[in-house]
Amino acid sequence: MYQVVPGLCPDCGREIEYIYDTEYIPYFSDMLLLSGVCPDCGFRITDTMILNDHEPCRWEMKASTPEDLDVRVIRSMQGEVDIPEFGINIYPGPACSGFVSNMEGVLMRAEDAVRRVLLSCEGEEVAAANELLEKIDKARRSEHQFTVIITDPSGNSGIVSPKAVKTKPDEEPQLNDCTMRSLA
Repeated sequence: MYQVVPGLCPDCGREIEYIYDTEYIPYFSDMLLLSGVCPDCGFRITDTMILNDHEPCRWEMKASTPEDLDVRVIRSMQGEVDIPEFGINIYPGPACSGFVSNMEGVLMRAEDAVRRVLLSCEGEEVAAANELLEKIDKARRSEHQFTVIITDPSGNSGIVSPKAVKTKPDEEPQLNDCTMRSLA
């Protein structure tokens, strides 16, 4: 379903178009994608909503090759993202929106967050933030391995790759459907 719905910009009140589209993501479910942009004030909204709930899950994948950066990553509004090598934790807050991206996109989101924090850093914090930005840049060039872990109580997040491991939270890793299909 693709639908364009007129509505008001919540920031300036101008009428804009909101686009609603559904997409099936293999191994997960149907998703509702929402987007809208106001040309006057620059307001932007993008959101991803999974249309079905599943068992709580934990996805983990180590990115070590340039191809790994293209792996699709889905984070629902309830998904928590960790990149332990960088000490990064993206915890969902009350205004959290889901996203469909790839591993490089996750790094870009982390980089944006570090750059925003850097604006209020002083002294040693600046050096630490710049060091983290260098590590993220190396990871984007596949010169630094990193692991993405997504924990989601709604079960609506995932990493679509044979290298990704899906478990229940606090459970030992098991092969997932993608991995089993690639081994067959």
